[in-house]
Amino acid sequence: MAEKPFFVSIPHSGENVPPETPWLHGLPEKELMFDVDRFVDRLYEPALASLGVPCVKTEWHRYVVDLNRWTDDVDADSVQGHPNPSGLFPRGLHWSKTTGGQRLIPEPMPRELHERLVHRYFEPFHAEVRARYDGFRRRGHATTYHLDAHSMPSVGTREHRDPGERRKDVVISDCKGTSCSKKYLDLVLAAYRDAGFEVGYNWPYFGGRVTETYGRPELGQEAIQVELSRALYMDEDSKKLRPDKAGEVSSRLEKALNSILSGL
Repeated sequence: MAEKPFFVSIPHSGENVPPETPWLHGLPEKELMFDVDRFVDRLYEPALASLGVPCVKTEWHRYVVDLNRWTDDVDADSVQGHPNPSGLFPRGLHWSKTTGGQRLIPEPMPRELHERLVHRYFEPFHAEVRARYDGFRRRGHATTYHLDAHSMPSVGTREHRDPGERRKDVVISDCKGTSCSKKYLDLVLAAYRDAGFEVGYNWPYFGGRVTETYGRPELGQEAIQVELSRALYMDEDSKKLRPDKAGEVSSRLEKALNSILSGL
């Protein structure tokens, strides 16, 4: 079968906390996992393996370095002496506060530590994403299609754009129409709908830094963000997987990805 220039990235499923961030050690599981896209990799991986779709993911926790941010998405609360004022990026590259309002970083880190975290945990992921695009291009593909997979609370918290609002099963975002062509957008929307998901578009998520950075249709790079409601497969309070639901969700994700591949 001819290669399809399509890959998936999963930037927020990692749960490992490195020794350089002691403020995250010893946190209760519920607090540490409050904003992690927990189990998203496990839900997608059977489909990725079955369909032969490449995947870029990380083992590292998003509170350490959020891979869906830029390296200067920091402020004086997270990095000592940074010119960005306090409160500008509470959930930026280094999370200083969860979406539940819990404080994470007790005091700003030295700039040297910030730079070390970027080098060790941020750059390798993005180097691999760039390598996927470059690899498809070298093999003669004029356009590469990229799906950035996430999960979301089923109801917006007070820290979100939609506090108290119940969300769709899936929210698909394209940076307000800039990160991919309408053809790719329509293909992805239809694929998830046909797989049995209730699908929303560009609300309450517009697309993060991954889609914003790599989604350059004019350069043959089409990127789209897909958020999956956690209520479909986990207990949102305990952060535990519901095996009785997870298998069904994985099967529906495989159907969606297969539809995307077939339409490319």
